[in-house]
Amino acid sequence: MSGRRRVSDSSIIGRRRIADHNCQKGTIFPSFLFHLFRSLSNTTTSPTSPPPPPPAAVIPKQRCNLGPNHLQSALISFNRMLQMRPLPPIYQFNKALGPITKMGHYDISLSLILNKLLQFQGIQLDIYTFNIAINCYCRLNQVHFGFSLLGSLFKRGFTPDATTFNTLINGLFLEDKTPEAVELFTQLIRTREIEPNVVMYGTIVNGLCRTGNTISAVSLLRIMEEGSCKPDTVVYNTIIDSLCKDRMVDDAVKLFTEMEEKGIFPDVVTYTSLIHGLCNFGRWKEATKMLRKMLDASISPNVRTFNVFVDALTKEGKAKEAEEVLEVMIQRGVDPNVVTYSTLMDGYCLQGHMDEAIRVFNTMVDRGLHPDVFSYGILINGYCKKMKINEAMYLFRELPRRGLKPNTETFSAILRGLFQLGRCGAAQKLFNEMQTVGIIPDSQTYGILLDGLCKNGHISEALSLFHMMERNGLDHNVVMYSILIDGFCKDKKLDTARALFNNLSSKGLHPDVKTYNMMIHGLCEEGLLHEAKELFVKMEQSGCLADGVTYNTIIRGFIGHNKCYEALILAEEMVERGFSADASTFPMIIDILSTKGQDPALHEVIKKFMHKDSHGMQEKDPFGTSYASFFASATDDDVATSFIFSFSYSSSYSSSSSSSPIFAFFDSLSSTIVSAASSLCSSFISSLSVFSTVFRGLPLFLGVCCWGSDEPVDVDFAIVWWRMVVVVVFSSGGGGVRLMIDGGGGKKKVLQRWNRNG
Repeated sequence: MSGRRRVSDSSIIGRRRIADHNCQKGTIFPSFLFHLFRSLSNTTTSPTSPPPPPPAAVIPKQRCNLGPNHLQSALISFNRMLQMRPLPPIYQFNKALGPITKMGHYDISLSLILNKLLQFQGIQLDIYTFNIAINCYCRLNQVHFGFSLLGSLFKRGFTPDATTFNTLINGLFLEDKTPEAVELFTQLIRTREIEPNVVMYGTIVNGLCRTGNTISAVSLLRIMEEGSCKPDTVVYNTIIDSLCKDRMVDDAVKLFTEMEEKGIFPDVVTYTSLIHGLCNFGRWKEATKMLRKMLDASISPNVRTFNVFVDALTKEGKAKEAEEVLEVMIQRGVDPNVVTYSTLMDGYCLQGHMDEAIRVFNTMVDRGLHPDVFSYGILINGYCKKMKINEAMYLFRELPRRGLKPNTETFSAILRGLFQLGRCGAAQKLFNEMQTVGIIPDSQTYGILLDGLCKNGHISEALSLFHMMERNGLDHNVVMYSILIDGFCKDKKLDTARALFNNLSSKGLHPDVKTYNMMIHGLCEEGLLHEAKELFVKMEQSGCLADGVTYNTIIRGFIGHNKCYEALILAEEMVERGFSADASTFPMIIDILSTKGQDPALHEVIKKFMHKDSHGMQEKDPFGTSYASFFASATDDDVATSFIFSFSYSSSYSSSSSSSPIFAFFDSLSSTIVSAASSLCSSFISSLSVFSTVFRGLPLFLGVCCWGSDEPVDVDFAIVWWRMVVVVVFSSGGGGVRLMIDGGGGKKKVLQRWNRNG
């Protein structure tokens, strides 16, 4: 929480690397937003079409930093002042320290103050010099030294001002010492040592929001509104941005309205925060209204505003549209920055379009921008996901030559890529190099190491690494335990997996649903169904609710060991909870219905799938939306054919078995298939009529499909499957059955033939 800031470029794209974004899947970014952006162009002449992009290079261009060394220039200037006689006044030294401090060289600024200015005779430090030194200590997370300087300040007869205490309060927040910061602020008010101004209030509000105490910040805002020091736009902006980041967008909008009613004018930061929050929830229309309102107030979008839209579009998989926004930025005279281009690169990398990502990188360099380590990290991660480790490694080795230091995320991406290719030795060597150069591995890095070792069969090495972490006092989390548990289960070492699982509680950790699923899968694989069921019950009792993976795993375990009764009971429970059978479980359940439907022990269980209507009659939907969900989510053609194989032919029923469960099952599928077919393939199926009947002892679907032509094709059954159509033709000639695929265009392929003898 301490890393949070006000609306910042890094937070706009940095969040996508840690957490799943909040955009609603399937939402469509409104096209009229682009028309709105395009209407914003302030150029009087028609913009010329941009030149075609240069051919994408495999390796991005590099730009040498030919600019002056600003730090060196500042130091030369400072030392020259020390050599002047008479010495310049202190305010000129303070002015010279400013650029060095703003560049983030706090240690150098401190050294100049403590080792040079304090040692020179004739230089009298003032309150501003002390404030600079205190700020440097605070920025270096050494606020206690800042308080020591406060004592020296008193001894020299100076009276600390609001800036002094402001700096110390901010330093406490930077070290996550929120209670101490609030206590200092309260004491200042109580003793009336300092009359807090709006800047000090803003510091407290910003610190509270940055440390996740947004509600307390709102309470302080109310105190300000009642007091003499009224909140300004900056204070409101800080709270509005924090509310949006805390997923409290509606509260942020209400505060925005309240802000306007009080006559406090919002600025570009206010609108950008709200637009960002609305986009994160897929509330495009509201975001567009906010943009219109912003323009009506004669407030122009800045680079951060545009970055929000670029980020939102790339998260929706619309990198091309995001690039259009970038073009509008340039037309309006807003220069894209490194964050803009990096976000767009990330969008292309997420789609696997590395050539496009490299093109964007080269464009950034051509425009005079200097890619940072995050920009390189995006490309490195993209190449690793495409299994192009050589290209990724080339960029990784380029970083030091470009004056950039690889960070933990960069090393982790390369490690993951090496393990994916099975290059465990190279990964271990890189991990040692990481520690040699002083990069401290985090929990994600160790997780990658454990996962890579386990998946490449080095389970013993993974356990040794795990114990080494324990000896060195490194914290283990549930993810690391889950990786090892899964590895030992797959390695048929269930006792070790069970010991690790049981050790979680003693470490103060609670297994999550993924951990339970791994353990249940391992127990089922070893045939320990009773223990698996006990763990399933314990899981629910401990407050960890089962998900679809849990149900599918344990159902397959019971079916695999011929425990069909228990499997169907669990399947019924799964459907009632709104989960669906997956591609592996579905055919197994169908097989039970088709081959064991006449078993008296199972007959009553199967009937439970047939929901009653208001008249007490059986409805036609045994699994309801489970099938529709299964149809819509499947993407594997093999799954489609295996599904058809599983129920296309059964010789165990006669024409008198119209009341059998399997007949009811097929009959119930008709409406579901029509619905799925019309929703998935309405573009090329003009009509589909399906109904069930019984012919020669087989439950069949008869239908007519029109494939965009005037000539109908008579088939017995059709089911739409992603990019193709699977057609089952039941031929009465000789009692045989043919399974065919019709992909449209008259191309048919016979997949398999059966006859009554199998």
